[in-house]
Amino acid sequence: MKAIIFARVSSKEQEDGQSIPAQVRRLTEYALKKNFKIDSTFQVTESSSKETRKQFEQIITYVKKAKEPFALITDTVDRLQRSFRETPLLDELRKQGKLELHFLREGLIVNQLSNSAQLLQWDIGVLFASSYVRQLGDNVKRSQEQCIKNGQWISKAPYGYKNITLPSGTKNIEIDPAQAPCVVKIFELYAKGNNSFQTVASKMRALGFAKTSRGKSITARTVELILKNPFYIGMMHIKGQRHPHKYPTLISEWTFNTVQSIIANHHKAPAQYAGKPILLRGLINCKKCGSMVSGDIKKQKYIYYSCHNSKRICTKKWVKEEALLRTLVSHFDNIQLSDEQINEIVNYIEADEIQQQEAARLSQHQLNQKLNLTQERISKLIDMHIDGKIDAQTYHFKLEEYKGEQQNLILEIKSYDQGNKAELIAAKEILYLAKNAKDLFMSSKLDEKQQLLGFFFSNLELNDEKLDVVLREPFKNIAIMQDQTLWRS
Repeated sequence: MKAIIFARVSSKEQEDGQSIPAQVRRLTEYALKKNFKIDSTFQVTESSSKETRKQFEQIITYVKKAKEPFALITDTVDRLQRSFRETPLLDELRKQGKLELHFLREGLIVNQLSNSAQLLQWDIGVLFASSYVRQLGDNVKRSQEQCIKNGQWISKAPYGYKNITLPSGTKNIEIDPAQAPCVVKIFELYAKGNNSFQTVASKMRALGFAKTSRGKSITARTVELILKNPFYIGMMHIKGQRHPHKYPTLISEWTFNTVQSIIANHHKAPAQYAGKPILLRGLINCKKCGSMVSGDIKKQKYIYYSCHNSKRICTKKWVKEEALLRTLVSHFDNIQLSDEQINEIVNYIEADEIQQQEAARLSQHQLNQKLNLTQERISKLIDMHIDGKIDAQTYHFKLEEYKGEQQNLILEIKSYDQGNKAELIAAKEILYLAKNAKDLFMSSKLDEKQQLLGFFFSNLELNDEKLDVVLREPFKNIAIMQDQTLWRS
């Protein structure tokens, strides 16, 4: 009879420990003693509790197609299977006389002639293997629950943090000084309320934060995942629930909640029904009932808007698009600044930037002194531990404390970057954008006009037949200032 050798380990670590070669040697010796002709040898590194087992299925298919019977030789029952899921497949081939199962350590052979006691022994072996898997699952579950209680994150650290192993061998997570400033900047930009995920991603790339921890470019999706992750305020999101963790935070709870509110209330891109391009569809709500204002084209050229009246409390009134656009364009007139006013504001920002840079240099100097002191303490602590002056428990406790201080200081030093330069450039762009907003809007295509409206206006409401408008910052401040020199204050 031909034989198939089946040797399996559950992990790469077991494979490296020469478990598979040892199995193959024992099984081969057994096959030779039985005068079997070894047809093939399968060396498998996979969990036998997985739903999909490619090499196991390959063996079953091979035996089914063969015209002669095979002896499937394996070390123990749990090397072949750890659940009853595979039993019907194996048992069917056994009943047909196409397969014999040889379990070396149990001294068990199961074939077409096996009696009920031998089949029961096989079932008991599978039962114990299955019980072992469930027990492992229970242990993992209890371990995870304990980690949650201790505020420990057991997976890969999110962007802005890194996984480390302490000298004691304990796994930990600390702030990544190279990535953390990127996370802080992303929240700062989006919290202003006039940026999308895409524009934030573009600005981060322009500032030099071009790559994620996996080496990929920062995209709008990257920004979205970072902004929605509560890990940065000290909370782990696990199976739909939040649990506090023990690691340093990067973002204040107020900033995080502000960002979530902006995301929740962010207008979606206007829909286009039946191929009808309607400029203000999806951008206006009804002042009275809060329903969306819908648009329609009359006589194939006139566009009118009215409350959708989903709550059935409004009287349907149609308002011409031209009337609504006149209101919007008038607000563009209100935010126009002259070149002289723009230069005055820019000069003030530049002067203020110089003062901030001087203050930043002083703060950085003080922080560097603290950092040097902390590094000296770490060095002395290591020497004391080597000399036996302090025990291992005290050493690891103080080392973790000093490491935390060190990481916080590095992060604070990193925060004093060249961000002011980028802010100055952004301020100039916004001021000149406000100046040219009207001309830019009138000359743009429909989709570009929709983007400009979303950029300049945070809220549009139809109040009977009148359009109420709320500008975004800083355009709101520009519009309400009668004396533009008040900007400097």
